[in-house]
Amino acid sequence: MSPDAHPVIGIFASDHGPGDAERATIMSQAGSYLARRGARLACVVDTTDTIPVPLLTSARTAGGEVILIGDEAFSEPSYLTGVTVEHAPTAEARLARLAEISTLYVALPGSLASAIALYRTWVRGGGGPGRRPVVFFDRNGAFRVMRGYAADVLSTSIKNHDRYLQFADSVEDIWNKAAWLIDQGATNPV
Repeated sequence: MSPDAHPVIGIFASDHGPGDAERATIMSQAGSYLARRGARLACVVDTTDTIPVPLLTSARTAGGEVILIGDEAFSEPSYLTGVTVEHAPTAEARLARLAEISTLYVALPGSLASAIALYRTWVRGGGGPGRRPVVFFDRNGAFRVMRGYAADVLSTSIKNHDRYLQFADSVEDIWNKAAWLIDQGATNPV
């Protein structure tokens, strides 16, 4: 990846379960690591209760850019002053906007709601032909089923399936997989 590349990563993290120390640690590590590598993080927030605070705070502390996409009434809380906030009237429009601006998606272990949002955004972005691959952070086997499906089904039925899905085993590996996908042209429009 060229040194001046600043991909927009549509990131999906748990928006439920505040106080979960392990998820907060994962989000903090991912936010700061990706921001230090030059990635801009974008996510959809529906209310101030659904903001992945550790992720965004650590990304901003590391000097990263954060883009929040909320509804018309959403305004960032004081602790996120200076964050870029975009508005879209419906949940579908917010997901479509995230799909439009993202280079690729990163899924962190989290809630079922974040998995559903990832799927809906991926569909709004055109699915596989939309050239928005997904990097799953498979911490403690969080995406074991997806990983098995990719190995058993996708690998035998879809040419270059690895340009649609990647599985990372560490926060550093998330960036390695994202950089590889960008270098391979997996994120370029067809």
